[in-house]
Amino acid sequence: MLEAIRTNLPLESLSNISSILGPIGLLALADLSTVPLRTTLTGTSSWLDIFILAPGLHRQATAPDLTKGEYPACAAMTTGYVFRVENPATVHYLQRVGKTGHVTTLFVTSSQETGARVSGSGLAYVSALLLSVSIPGIVVLVGDIVTTAVIGLLILSRLINVSIIRRRAQLGWFGALEPGVQSDLLVLLSQDRWFRIQGATDDVKAITSGAWLRDATFLQSSLVSFATLLVYISAAMSLNATPAGKLALLLLFTGNAALLGLTNESTKTLTMFNRTISIKHAPRPYDRRLDLTKELVQEFKRTDCFVAMGMIQPEKEKELQKSYKGAVMM
Repeated sequence: MLEAIRTNLPLESLSNISSILGPIGLLALADLSTVPLRTTLTGTSSWLDIFILAPGLHRQATAPDLTKGEYPACAAMTTGYVFRVENPATVHYLQRVGKTGHVTTLFVTSSQETGARVSGSGLAYVSALLLSVSIPGIVVLVGDIVTTAVIGLLILSRLINVSIIRRRAQLGWFGALEPGVQSDLLVLLSQDRWFRIQGATDDVKAITSGAWLRDATFLQSSLVSFATLLVYISAAMSLNATPAGKLALLLLFTGNAALLGLTNESTKTLTMFNRTISIKHAPRPYDRRLDLTKELVQEFKRTDCFVAMGMIQPEKEKELQKSYKGAVMM
């Protein structure tokens, strides 16, 4: 393909293409969140991700920042404990699927029960892989040394980032094991988005307690910085690429950005630590949050956790208990 472009286009056309696509390598530095978002949705990074060169690839380590610092309040309605969800991957998933004025019920399952696994099996993801292999392959075959070097540096940068993400995404502390116990959490997110997270307690704690990514070591932080520098170096080198090579980079970056974006959009679950969280019931609307509170009080026969979360005024707690037969403090 590239050889045909070289031989069939007149010299003036090639010169025009080269001038137009001169800074094409800067596309790799675009501040897009497709790569960090993919990391968040899968809970880690696949080795196949190394070959997907999309704009913003140097920002993979910023995946935890997608939540914009939100740590929503959460209540274990079966026990009354109140805490915050500090797992950024889980919080971002809630932000994606939540709807203002609605309660969304989610369910957490273990891969040991469902056979689920972290995988990029979607059609868009496979298409991105094919594009990521075919275009660099053609560039190498036609002997475009500069473009080959640019792609090589980008792949090396991806390799470093993927390796570090996989090292940091290790299951750590999430409390004592509670086999056979079921949980039902209520989460209050910003913009009046409410959630119930159900499932085995050990599975629920794995995706809400502790940390998603371990803190980066000095060596890991240094390697991420080096990987970022490689992207900047590749952008500078691309200025000397052939017109056909620049066109190949344009197709590679824009194609992967679109396909990876489609992959993220079509991913409706969150996978982490061999657990999968998915929507059990579609968002259900409520006219007032108090209506939801009364319904949950009647179901769980308790008010303490709802008072602690500010859903019930303390002075009205006893009144609310009396309004439902059997709704007593536990």
